[in-house]
Amino acid sequence: MSDSQIKDLVGVIARALADFPDQIVVNEIIGQQTTVIELRAAKEDLGKIIGKEGRNAHALRTIVNAAATKLHKRAVLEILD
Repeated sequence: MSDSQIKDLVGVIARALADFPDQIVVNEIIGQQTTVIELRAAKEDLGKIIGKEGRNAHALRTIVNAAATKLHKRAVLEILD
């Protein structure tokens, strides 16, 4: 699994949760030690992506962290509005 596959994974999961999947945008900023995955969604979908009490966001971050750990890297998921 590469960095871009982590980005694709976040996109697939976010699109599955969203009512407007065509408005999901996932960007990847690769640094020396940390990769930042930025997730943008329609305002109407932010609640679904974040989830009740942040459960969906926490689960997404856990998946990103697990995939990055497998690559011996560090990745951070930022959900932007």
